[in-house]
Amino acid sequence: MQVKICGLSEPAHVRAAVEAGADYVGFVFYVPSPRNVSIPVAQALATEARGRAKVVALVVDASDKLIDEINAGVKPDFFQAHGSETPERIAEIHRRTAVPVIKAIKVRDASDIEAARGYAGVAAMILFDAKAPETLEGALPGGNGIAFDWTLLSADGTTHDFMLSGGLDPDNVAQAIEDTGAPIVDVSSGVESAPGKKDAAAIIKFIEAVRQHG
Repeated sequence: MQVKICGLSEPAHVRAAVEAGADYVGFVFYVPSPRNVSIPVAQALATEARGRAKVVALVVDASDKLIDEINAGVKPDFFQAHGSETPERIAEIHRRTAVPVIKAIKVRDASDIEAARGYAGVAAMILFDAKAPETLEGALPGGNGIAFDWTLLSADGTTHDFMLSGGLDPDNVAQAIEDTGAPIVDVSSGVESAPGKKDAAAIIKFIEAVRQHG
């Protein structure tokens, strides 16, 4: 079992994550998000994690200019495309940067999971996240703290590597792993005391819950 802690913005929380054994740490480059960080801040945060956890740069329908700036300044191990990027765009980001790309697929029903097949052989990995309802005010592309029906993944018979995200927290992550067979789990809002404010104790508790299950 592997763990990704996403939306980190403070060195102390990066340290808490890597010291507790996180395999991936994610930094958000999306201005409307309360977890957004600048490239200089991300550079410092990545230094805390480098060599101990994989650095993931989360972008949402990012321009070539932003992709290039993140790649040069942060040197991520992965990009995570969390917008409406097509398979062709995912391939272009990979060609442009030589960095593998995780594609986030937002799930509400089985058809959304089926759509992930279009990224086979293009994305390095698929991340299944919850699709926010249209009625959710201020909804973000991710980090909304809502879950989807995990049984959709088990019914799909997915056997390739994927990440599971959406509404996970220290109390439900073991059940989520049980229901989906996810080899990697990803959390952001589920280890926060307020939007964008990580809680070191919750980060540690989340990672411990995954390790105990695994």
